[in-house]
Amino acid sequence: MTDQAESVRTGPAVEPLPPKEKRNFSLDTRLLGLAGVLVILCIVGQVTRPDQFFTDGNISTILRLAAAIGVVSVGMTFVIIAGGIDLSVGSIVALSSVWLTTLATQSYGPFVMILCGLLVGLGCGLINGILVSYGKIVPFIATLAMYVSARGLAERISGRRTQVVSEAGFLDFFRGDLLGIPVLIWMFALVFVVGWVLLNRTTFGRRTFAVGGNAEASRLAGINVKRHTALVYGVAGLCCGIAALMVVARTTAGASTNGMLYELDAIAAVVIGGTLLTGGRGSLIGTLIGVLIFTVLSNIFTLNNLDTDIQNIAKGVIIVLAALLQFRSVKKTKTST
Repeated sequence: MTDQAESVRTGPAVEPLPPKEKRNFSLDTRLLGLAGVLVILCIVGQVTRPDQFFTDGNISTILRLAAAIGVVSVGMTFVIIAGGIDLSVGSIVALSSVWLTTLATQSYGPFVMILCGLLVGLGCGLINGILVSYGKIVPFIATLAMYVSARGLAERISGRRTQVVSEAGFLDFFRGDLLGIPVLIWMFALVFVVGWVLLNRTTFGRRTFAVGGNAEASRLAGINVKRHTALVYGVAGLCCGIAALMVVARTTAGASTNGMLYELDAIAAVVIGGTLLTGGRGSLIGTLIGVLIFTVLSNIFTLNNLDTDIQNIAKGVIIVLAALLQFRSVKKTKTST
């Protein structure tokens, strides 16, 4: 029997599944190391500011600051695991925040404001995905174009002015508490849990790993790679829309300057968390720890009144070390196989 006849007899090809360790909710050595770094930073914060660091107010501040960039990083994790990159997330956050805070949008009430922010983010993400998958434009170029145009459109709509939120219902909800915990932190937790389930317990997540690992093999296995890539960028855009709601709630205003450097912070958090920039491997748990590491680091510098330039240098060193560890890990894996 020929190979062709055998393939016909056995039916359609089965989707390639990522290795088990990529899908299991487990703490590997890398995640334990990241958790250790986070613990060390917390110890440093407590030693340098024993009267301020481990207080309810400061912990709440850290988590609220981590919420928006954390949600963006969840979307970025999907994109990078799928083998892409998104440089436009910060600009999409800005555009969504401006659009949902215009006087016309606010006049329709909080529900329309929320829907507007989410749809703008989702739409921008899908445009990125269509340009990358169907337009066959390199992700770096496609998202760079969105980075420029979305920020420009935000400036055009707002007239480069800050748009203050006057809708009391919107602010009352997003700036409120639930069981003593700020709503923004609950939103971050919900997005993270939904993202983890989607990535690790669904066909969509398995396909994301497969496409990032080998797009051609995934296509031959029956996965619609183009459609899936577009949807992955749509997920990232939707996360940006959610982050825009959180930024507007925290600052009580929409502005074209919102989301500045979010793309760099999100990519850094994802890389720190162990997601390969080449795609095919990653962890949302690692991304979460990466976000918390950068947020706690910034908080320590703020509490100790240290200059931001030193903070940026420290971030740069951490990113380089993470990239070197990634390279070493990949090289060791190839050697073992």
